[in-house]
Amino acid sequence: MPKISVIVPVYNTEKYIKKCIMSILNQTMQDIEIIIVNDGSTDNSENIIKEIMNNNNTKIEIKYFLKENGGLSEARNYGVKQATGKYLSFVDSDDYIDENLYKNLEKYIDENIDVIKFKMETVDENYKTIEKLDGPIFETTTGENAFKNMCIKDTFLDVACIYLYKREFFIGNNFEYMPNTYHEDFGLTPLVIIQAKTLVSTKYFGYYYLQRKNSITSVENKEKEIKKAYDVLKHYDNAMKKIDEMQIYENFKKLIRRYYTNTLLLKAKTLEGKEQQNFIEEIKKRKVYKNIKAENIKQFIKREILKFNIKLYIGDGKCQK
Repeated sequence: MPKISVIVPVYNTEKYIKKCIMSILNQTMQDIEIIIVNDGSTDNSENIIKEIMNNNNTKIEIKYFLKENGGLSEARNYGVKQATGKYLSFVDSDDYIDENLYKNLEKYIDENIDVIKFKMETVDENYKTIEKLDGPIFETTTGENAFKNMCIKDTFLDVACIYLYKREFFIGNNFEYMPNTYHEDFGLTPLVIIQAKTLVSTKYFGYYYLQRKNSITSVENKEKEIKKAYDVLKHYDNAMKKIDEMQIYENFKKLIRRYYTNTLLLKAKTLEGKEQQNFIEEIKKRKVYKNIKAENIKQFIKREILKFNIKLYIGDGKCQK
């Protein structure tokens, strides 16, 4: 059993895929396998992957799978099923990782931590740093404590690629990314954190997220924005159902509901006119104002504003203590 299965979903990233795979093959810790899932690419990605495989002289095994296009979630889920490693790591095919990333995390792997968090930098297409995305650092704690800490202090809690997941824990809890949706990380990552018995947040910057000029997050259009908003709504509905089923105390459930509610309300800001109003009507049906804290007069006023006029309420999306 390798220590880590690195799952790389690929879809039309011929310009970036070599740097991605080589960053994994060049790891100073070689006790890993690479699971490449080609999600129906129509460019030259497959030929580049096969060339790398043919010239691979490392100890790392590359397993290659080709499937019909189904989206990032399906590709990740497929990769998890093929994995044999002790831990799972997700690396998107236009991103790359530091060569010492897994070596730096090996201590926590050997300690059998359920979820291991590290840090991310955003880079441009010339691989120059745009921003180092910091967040809280803490030793091993429960998923519940970790969520409370990160919810308040870490803007990038949701990003799936900045965690290692113990495979036994991930599969044992039947975690899967919701197919055919945007914001699949938002839909699943918080639920994974909450159910972890142990989680550590490390100081290591090891993941490099490429901000492409034509990426989903930088090029928007009206139809896409509408779908993304309603996908967040799907994730919200699913999370509320899951949270109700969890054996956790009620005050913690309230915090989780506030977290998901804040993101849902922020998504309304990305829409305009009739589309925004229709989305707000969907939010109203869910009576999300009940998820807002009201332990003092200021919080009570905010909740009442949300109850009667969501457009006036929309704020910065930060969790309330």
